[in-house]
Amino acid sequence: MKFKNQNRWGIKVAGLALLALMLFLSPLNLSGEFFNVAALAAEQAAENTDGAEAASPYGPAPKTTLASYPTIKGVNSRLVIWLVAQLHLWFAAFVLAVPIFVFIIEAIGMRTRDRRYDNMAYEFIKVSITAYSLTAILGGLLLFSLILFYPDLWSYLATIFKDSMFWYAVLFFAESACLYLYYYGWHWLQGGDRKWVHLTIGLLLNAVGTMLMFLANSWLTFMMSPEGVNAAGGFAGDIWPAIQNHLWNPINLHRVVANVAFGGSIVGAYAAFKFLSSSRAEDRAHYDWMGYTANFIAISALLPLPFAGYYLTTEIYAFSQQMGITLMGGIFAWLFIIQAVLIGALFLSANYYLWCCMGRSDGAVRYYKYIKYIAIVIVGAFLVWFTPHTLVLTNEELKALGGPYHKYVGPFGIMPAKNTAVNLMILATFVSFLFYRRANKIATVNWVNVGNAAQVALFLVGVVNIFILGVYYGYFTNTVYKIAASIPQVCTTLVIIIISILIDSFMYKNAKEVAPLKWGRVPERSQYALFLLAVSFTWLMGLMGYIRSGIRQHWHVVDIMRDNSADAFTPTMGFAANVVSIGTIIFLSMVIFVFWLSQISAKKTEPENYWAPEAVDNIAAGGGKG
Repeated sequence: MKFKNQNRWGIKVAGLALLALMLFLSPLNLSGEFFNVAALAAEQAAENTDGAEAASPYGPAPKTTLASYPTIKGVNSRLVIWLVAQLHLWFAAFVLAVPIFVFIIEAIGMRTRDRRYDNMAYEFIKVSITAYSLTAILGGLLLFSLILFYPDLWSYLATIFKDSMFWYAVLFFAESACLYLYYYGWHWLQGGDRKWVHLTIGLLLNAVGTMLMFLANSWLTFMMSPEGVNAAGGFAGDIWPAIQNHLWNPINLHRVVANVAFGGSIVGAYAAFKFLSSSRAEDRAHYDWMGYTANFIAISALLPLPFAGYYLTTEIYAFSQQMGITLMGGIFAWLFIIQAVLIGALFLSANYYLWCCMGRSDGAVRYYKYIKYIAIVIVGAFLVWFTPHTLVLTNEELKALGGPYHKYVGPFGIMPAKNTAVNLMILATFVSFLFYRRANKIATVNWVNVGNAAQVALFLVGVVNIFILGVYYGYFTNTVYKIAASIPQVCTTLVIIIISILIDSFMYKNAKEVAPLKWGRVPERSQYALFLLAVSFTWLMGLMGYIRSGIRQHWHVVDIMRDNSADAFTPTMGFAANVVSIGTIIFLSMVIFVFWLSQISAKKTEPENYWAPEAVDNIAAGGGKG
């Protein structure tokens, strides 16, 4: 009987997995196979024209003038679009990410029959249901603003992507239906096959939401790397090359990973909010556990995020060397120093939270002595990470320094040094997680000393290899090859993490528990680390959104449609930082409002002497006025 139940579980899991693969990966399969066919057909068509520009039935991209842009007195159109688009993307990232790990948490609860997981998943989705309404409102406001202030750009994009925009609308209604069924049917669809139905709805919700994001990403990336159009911007009539432009897949990967990390940080802030506002020990224990789970989700996605960012950056360089230079070595280079500070804040706050969480375990004392060494590594790597290569100096300062590079600090400003630093920060964070995981366990296998020695050797060899690669490629090879250090460094970091997890899993499989974890036994300051994590992620996403859009500079669509509006200029770093900061404050204020709504929705007030007694009596008796 047990075997039959397990077999039944396996069949159902396999069915869901197959459905997930079909729904999630079908766009990628199309991009890899169908799109290549389309590209080949386009190449053959181009060859048949004997070098002449392919004719377009849609005409060239519109050539705008200053008069082409409607204005409202006292309103900066670019600033309006900037803030509305950024707020929409923040909320969209949140509502797309939360169902991903809610689905996983619900599945864990279903498998283990632990109701706590189900309750936690429900509370997470409860927060996102309110945020979903704000996402839709901001999306409608963004559409209205684009049509109002940039009608020619919107008309041009609509000409190319009208089919995908139709399906976007269809998928939006489908997502709404799935989300409302998933949330409002949570308590109804419990137990047996009903739970499987509910889990399937959650899977469909994630599939539809992901496809929505992929479609929207195609419009965004087309403006950065246009394809499917001729040199004059005339649409060839095949939408697939325009969708699967050069930067589509890198953006898709980067945003999926970033959304999960961002969503985890926001629900972590929600758990911290509830923890600090709770007075009952049971509630504090529950929200402490929620905060830890959310932090684990955020950090799990944060670790591969720099690699996804590197992939996107290299593809930007591959598409347009000039755009890549503008991004990394031009006017936007100093914004990456701010980015480095924010990433450092993410790693520091995540590690600090893990160190505070060791207080839940009575066995964590043996690892306290190592924390200072981890902190030294993280801070040292952080200092290298945000060190600039060149300095903004006056002529007198240049003469005194002997050039734009500092004699001792300058060498740490190149990418191989920064790649080395970020890999060390990732490994140090992973060590903090290992210590936390081990804190309340004692391994019982007879090869524990060998396992520990193997892990230490693995880390030592890996770190030495990362340093050698960084130094060799950074300082002893041609400049062209300096960036090549990152690939073997990333591979080294991944090998260390994967092998170490495998060793640790086998070593602590049947480990003895020191004592039950005391959830809620964490200092209140640990919750502020979760708030810092959310603020840093929000600020970082806003900054990177500006950089990604700003590298187009004076182009609506790069090399195709020029921006001739009055606001067609690249803002200064100070102005951009202020706008992103204002957007961050507005977003977090709205998020706190969402937290408050979710809190009061669970409260019920019974006012005294408010309702007429006879009305209550009539209802109780089954009567009442007709």
